[in-house]
Amino acid sequence: MQRLVTQVQAYYVEIYGNPDESPVDPAEFAPPGGRFLLGTVDGDAVAMGGWRMRPDLTEVLGAQVAEVKRMFVLPTARRRGHASGLLAALEQSAAQAGAEIVVLETGTEQPDAIALYQRAGYSPTVRFGHYAWSETARYFAKRFSPEAVDPTPGG
Repeated sequence: MQRLVTQVQAYYVEIYGNPDESPVDPAEFAPPGGRFLLGTVDGDAVAMGGWRMRPDLTEVLGAQVAEVKRMFVLPTARRRGHASGLLAALEQSAAQAGAEIVVLETGTEQPDAIALYQRAGYSPTVRFGHYAWSETARYFAKRFSPEAVDPTPGG
């Protein structure tokens, strides 16, 4: 997993000029309030991603919220369905833990990621977190529970 973390940070430096400096505590991804998954091919890790509960956003959105973080697929393993499979597994795990809405942050320099999230049913949502001030940051949410508040801005 550490190899993937190193590679995703190098990727962020390449496309944004800096590593991701969002505060992340690995303990936040431990069950029951989070989970971190690795995708492997023939025993080699090619994808990773996690989710953590966000009580601060639960207050804002009026439903149990989980945030997807550190989702990454090695460039050599892209376009093979790993990202969509990993995202579905993260969503299922978060829903089983009680999440009604899943949110995530990405950026304008990741159009493939934005397209993936939109295909998976994500819509723009409120800005939050470390990069809420950034013009390049984009925020998305997906609602699982029909009773959950609409997570779109003004929803």
